[in-house]
Amino acid sequence: MIKVALKEWAVVCDLLLEGRLALLLRKGGILESGGPGVFELEHPRFALYPTWVHQNPAMIKPGHRHRVEASDEPDTITIRGVGEAAKIWQVPDRAAIERLDDLHCWTAAQLDMRFNYKPDRPLYLLAVRASRLARPRSITNNPDYVGCRSWVHLREEDAIDDTGATFVVDDDVFGRLVARIDDAMKQSD
Repeated sequence: MIKVALKEWAVVCDLLLEGRLALLLRKGGILESGGPGVFELEHPRFALYPTWVHQNPAMIKPGHRHRVEASDEPDTITIRGVGEAAKIWQVPDRAAIERLDDLHCWTAAQLDMRFNYKPDRPLYLLAVRASRLARPRSITNNPDYVGCRSWVHLREEDAIDDTGATFVVDDDVFGRLVARIDDAMKQSD
């Protein structure tokens, strides 16, 4: 059972669960452990909790903009999948993300915003291995879950059963993706 969820734009959750995206960007919630340059999330396996607040079509590449809905958070949230942070990199510079342009859905303006938000803190790139739940789970969007936050600690009755969840991308494809990101993060201007 999974008792922690990561809030992310609904369009991003959809793309992760379709296997069309396997990257997330984060400014916080990353711990350095196991030595210099080894990063992990406090909760490496998590439910994907879709949010509609702050979604902005102008911040998503044109090919996906039609899928973006900006609205208030609904009373009921349907969790359709889980993610696992397979590897995390501290992004060395903007050029590293540009080398991965075909692997993500964000516009240059959204990337600039991510880099410029709290500039004293590093930007991290996560390779997320997404899995579709065997049975999607609808939960009430209670007051503890609402608002601008990355992590939601689910109530016991809202825990997500990931039994039978299936990866959306096979091992070989995901392995090649991680290797490509490794390469992009090591190159310098």
